[in-house]
Amino acid sequence: MTTTETTGSQGATAPQDDLLDIRHLKMYFPVTAGVFRRKVADVKAVDDVSLTIRRGETLAIVGESGSGKTTLGRAILRLYKPTAGEIWFDGTDLANMKPGGLKPYKQRMQIIFQDPYSSLNPRLSAGSIVGEPLQVHNLTASRGEYNDRVAQLFSTVGLNPNMVNRYPHEFSGGQRQRIGIARALAMQPEFIVADEPVSALDVSVQAQVLNLLDDLQDQFNLTYMLVAHDLSVVRHTADRVVVMYLGKIVELSSVKDLFENPVHPYTKALMSAVPIPDPTVEATRQRQILVGDIPSPVNPPSGCVFHTRCPIAIDDCRGDVPELREITPDHWAACIRV
Repeated sequence: MTTTETTGSQGATAPQDDLLDIRHLKMYFPVTAGVFRRKVADVKAVDDVSLTIRRGETLAIVGESGSGKTTLGRAILRLYKPTAGEIWFDGTDLANMKPGGLKPYKQRMQIIFQDPYSSLNPRLSAGSIVGEPLQVHNLTASRGEYNDRVAQLFSTVGLNPNMVNRYPHEFSGGQRQRIGIARALAMQPEFIVADEPVSALDVSVQAQVLNLLDDLQDQFNLTYMLVAHDLSVVRHTADRVVVMYLGKIVELSSVKDLFENPVHPYTKALMSAVPIPDPTVEATRQRQILVGDIPSPVNPPSGCVFHTRCPIAIDDCRGDVPELREITPDHWAACIRV
């Protein structure tokens, strides 16, 4: 799956331009008990994940709550120190790098948080929030240059530069998310993790923010990892899609292939939950309803982690951990039944 070769126009093979190469990444959180806080278990939030993110693309990560989507994004950004694995960013392994060496790479990797209400400091003005990264990394030489840069960032995300002295409570939800986007852009990054950037916004505002992110990607040649649970958002914004379940990747393909031909039973269940605008089709299509809740990541099932809810599971699914294998060109799935 991490193969980075693609066939050129002459039939020869050429290296794929991958910005990120994630290899066997694990992110475990210890569970402690007793007076001495002895570790008794691990929450396996991300469990042996390998994938590549191509320069300039939007890679969407989808799955139920608790599947490890947000944790994966934050581990890649080194907001969490991974338990194991490698994070190769533009040829450098960030996973095993000491915190002091990460600062240059932090400038090239940023995050847009899910909640525009809690991710902004209410004590700071909007201009100070957007300009703080410029001060931390000493990216402007004078106060005038700093003010000009902040005003430019406001304009870039569709905000009036005259609003820099207002505080977060004076903005709407969509405007607050634009402030968060401007803050991420201040560092002129190459890679941005967008952690469900529109899920907390009104439906009428979501399209505006998604269109803004799309325009910014074209303007600045950005690479996105889009964490999402709304498949309709993914369908219209992503290039490729990773489906996660209980910390593992169960399917990966182009967005077109995933929606036209999902192969993993979990992906099929997710697709069947998406309403179809045509009432005739909606009334006649077959739904695949999952029984039960997602298991605890503290004690995940043996074998295939999805077998406890899978409608086509057999005895072998309980003992064998399925490998992510290529079903059709560039379409991968982890299931022994497909």
